Amino acid sequence: QVHLVESGGGLVQAGESLTLSCAASGDVVCMSSLGWYRQLPGKERELIAAITPNGATIDGKSMKGRYTISRDNAKNTVLLQLSNLKPEDSAVYYCYSYYLDYHWGQGTQVTVSS
Repeated sequence: QVHLVESGGGLVQAGESLTLSCAASGDVVCMSSLGWYRQLPGKERELIAAITPNGATIDGKSMKGRYTISRDNAKNTVLLQLSNLKPEDSAVYYCYSYYLDYHWGQGTQVTVSS
């Protein structure tokens, strides 16, 4: 079992940056890929990016060129740095882990005002 807690969401203005953090705990975190999805209102969740235990990144189709994902294996955290945010980026951002099974955080709301 993996437990994930996101933080760092909030209200920002268009063009600003924001960093989301996810703290992971559990026996298999060190073997898990960690990453981020987002869910826009009325839409399905979409992958932003993920990072494997050895640092390889997996990129989704969302927000290309406007994010950086990083991982601290010593602290079991994954960061998602978002830049040049747009109002259409307003969504709930979810942290997830994958090792044989998916686990999800509770989500953090990001709202971008114009």
